[in-house]
Amino acid sequence: MKRKEFLQLSTLGSAGLTLSLGPWFNSCSDNLTREHSLAFKKLTQDLLKDWCDGMIRVQVIEPENPKLHGLLKCPACDVVHGRCMDAVYPFFHMAKATGEKKYLDAGIAVFEWEKNVSLPDGSWSNTLDPKSWNGITIFGAIALAETLHYHGDLLDNGRRERWTERLSRAAEFIYEKFTIAFTNINYGATAVYGLNLIGRVLQNETYMARSKELAEDVKAYFTRPNYLLFGEVKPTADKLSDKGLHGVDLGYNVEESLNGLVLYALQENDEDLLELLTKSLNSHLEFMLPDGGWDNSWGTRQFKWSYWGSRTTDGCQPAFAMMAHTNPALGTAAVKSTELLQRCTADGLLHGGIHYLSHGIKPCVHHTFAHSKNLAVILDSWDHLPEINLSAQLPRATADGLKHFSDLDTTLFARGDWRGTVTTYDAIYKDGDYRQATGGAPSVLYHNRAGLLCAASMAVYKLVEPYNQQPNPGEDFAFTPRVETFKNDVWYSNIFDRAAIMNSADSQGEIQIMAKAQLKNESNEVVTETASDFELSYTCSKDKLRITAKTPQPIKKQTAFVLPVISPTGEKVTHPEPNQITIQKPEGLVSIKANVSLKIKEIPKERLFNMVPGAEAVPIIAYFEENKEVEITIEVV
Repeated sequence: MKRKEFLQLSTLGSAGLTLSLGPWFNSCSDNLTREHSLAFKKLTQDLLKDWCDGMIRVQVIEPENPKLHGLLKCPACDVVHGRCMDAVYPFFHMAKATGEKKYLDAGIAVFEWEKNVSLPDGSWSNTLDPKSWNGITIFGAIALAETLHYHGDLLDNGRRERWTERLSRAAEFIYEKFTIAFTNINYGATAVYGLNLIGRVLQNETYMARSKELAEDVKAYFTRPNYLLFGEVKPTADKLSDKGLHGVDLGYNVEESLNGLVLYALQENDEDLLELLTKSLNSHLEFMLPDGGWDNSWGTRQFKWSYWGSRTTDGCQPAFAMMAHTNPALGTAAVKSTELLQRCTADGLLHGGIHYLSHGIKPCVHHTFAHSKNLAVILDSWDHLPEINLSAQLPRATADGLKHFSDLDTTLFARGDWRGTVTTYDAIYKDGDYRQATGGAPSVLYHNRAGLLCAASMAVYKLVEPYNQQPNPGEDFAFTPRVETFKNDVWYSNIFDRAAIMNSADSQGEIQIMAKAQLKNESNEVVTETASDFELSYTCSKDKLRITAKTPQPIKKQTAFVLPVISPTGEKVTHPEPNQITIQKPEGLVSIKANVSLKIKEIPKERLFNMVPGAEAVPIIAYFEENKEVEITIEVV
């Protein structure tokens, strides 16, 4: 089976798409954009090689010990990441691309290690514990299928036959187990492509037919009016919140689910699905920040948010690059995301956040072997990609005004160099848990010169997936800007209030977003014997952002507005006046002023760190005084 026959991207003409696809896979005659495309290819090649070399450095080579030989030993985690065998595909790609035997040896070793997590039903377990989650089999099966499809000629006949037989056993498990929403939607969505690919590799029409069935089913899992893929929620994928909203997680959507759906839809020329995906990708694109970071501050699985994406997914590159013929800004997103991944890479391993290095946090190898797969997909598909360049700016780079996503009860705002998000989204991953930003909080604040200034964390950091998350170092201090108080050592804040409401206006050059929220605890109980009802206002002009918090009730317990400002260790912080704090960024001085005294929380190190979003921050606190109102103004000078 030839590559061109496999993808058939040149036959994408579709009446369902509003944009003409044209001969997008051909070389562009514009030298400038072609140079950009080649620059993206080099960036991808160099980063993938760096990652493969980094993985080789942590690979255990002990042929006499089959329980260890080939394993990727994680620098950060005490557990074994059973999915490390997924690295077989990027290793094999690099072996063919470079002709260097070390990559072939590494790929063979890492996949042969799979026997340690192989189960009798054909599945693989996520850890050495055979009772651990085995739905991850779909990802290992895709990695193996792509290895055999693109690079199976690197294997001797005997090993190729054994690996093909192992793929067949995994495929049967997936065929029997998977429906589109038997668990989080990312599994079913990925299986749409997985069963199609495996069916082609094994020449099994039954798997391809099931893939088509799943593709029809997934079309019902897009929100209205913005066509965001939903289903990242428990106990059922179609569960609605109290506000009637579906469970959406941007991290999983852009880095996993949409990839599988795009790869399938392009392969099968599914016009209806392509039309849905075009709308969906453009809506998800609205949440990419100008530096390539993903704003998943509101997502239901935000507990795995790393700013550049999601912790155990594969990256946004295939879906966004392969659909760039419909909107060139999708290609820009693929480039920007890859650049950010490169900035978060050190010693050949992708770090799970922008400030891991400055805070001395070791990287989990899972990020690297997962994201390396999609870079291999891009390179193996290169001759059939549309032009990928930076000629089209991201929506949030040029935005001005307000954009409300009613299916998320979340508002994006932009004025001058300011970009931000305020959310009252109430869908939660699982009943009883409070994680992502809500309650009228400013979940993200970004400035074009100063960069990321605020990024929400989980309210309380929890190891929801202990095998797939790193413990938070030091004190667990939420990074979500908020009003808070304590009563009998119980924490109450607006960021626990899922019933909060907000509205917005844009008039005379100023954007204003107003929210009403109550201070609640983790058990959804409203604080008593002190002020509980607060009005929050965020006013954004071209030059500044003003935050106002006030209450009509008497404040009888110490209450504060907490503003954690994202800042890595080493940036100079000054406190020139009681009501002013400044932080020197490379491209500007961030000045925070208030109508009350500002304090910096006492901490053992220069900065606090939170695993979500993997950043450091200066914890600034403004206590309410007699006037029952706190006003904070942020400027970049």
